[in-house]
Amino acid sequence: MNLTLKIWRQENAKSKGKFVTYMLDDISQNCSFLEMLDILNEGLIRKNLEPVVFDHDCREGICGMCSLYINGRPHGPDDAVTACQLHMRKFSDGETITIEPWRARPFPVIKDLMVDRTAFDKIIQEGGYISVNTGGAMEANHILIPKPAAELSMDAAACIGCGACVAACKNASAMLFVSAKVSQFALLPQGRPEAKQRVLKMVKMMDELGFGNCTNTYACEAECPKNISRSNITRMNLEFACANLT
Repeated sequence: MNLTLKIWRQENAKSKGKFVTYMLDDISQNCSFLEMLDILNEGLIRKNLEPVVFDHDCREGICGMCSLYINGRPHGPDDAVTACQLHMRKFSDGETITIEPWRARPFPVIKDLMVDRTAFDKIIQEGGYISVNTGGAMEANHILIPKPAAELSMDAAACIGCGACVAACKNASAMLFVSAKVSQFALLPQGRPEAKQRVLKMVKMMDELGFGNCTNTYACEAECPKNISRSNITRMNLEFACANLT
């Protein structure tokens, strides 16, 4: 495959960025998207040019670091995958591919395609955990949990915090991420003792960090690589309203 890449290059959050065009030849359709970027960078290094900076780690769709906006979609033109799971067979020979970083004020650009997503870490630090001293391991069936609740909790816990929901939302809302982290505990008895404090503190931090409001366009759910359900947002709103009332 022969490709034209239009890649966003930016020195840091305060500098002015621009698109730079690169040409790539003989790229295999079986190559992953990040491997394609590796090939580009190897060529740039051989020419003594600065390689394109992008974030990655596991390359298995687990860590959520490969935060790339590809041809107008978070993680590119495939459903329920991260950028590292995207393969070049999803593109056509001779195609022009536009690659950008996440566009959200709480995710400032570090360099080129890499953004700072520590805003999510700050939200988790406000309440995305349970602080129960368990001591030794408990018997597995000591606390009985209904199977539907356990499954919903596990579905919410599948969120990898990649930020695709924020990038997809016209308001840069983090409601899907925060609601998933609230739901995974709110659905379980172990999470109930701190439920009110958790949702109030996490929502407050989300607002303070500058994430936008949810206007129910559901772009977040459509672009989530782990298919996190928008029903979590409803659950979080209920938890938030009840916590405020009491």
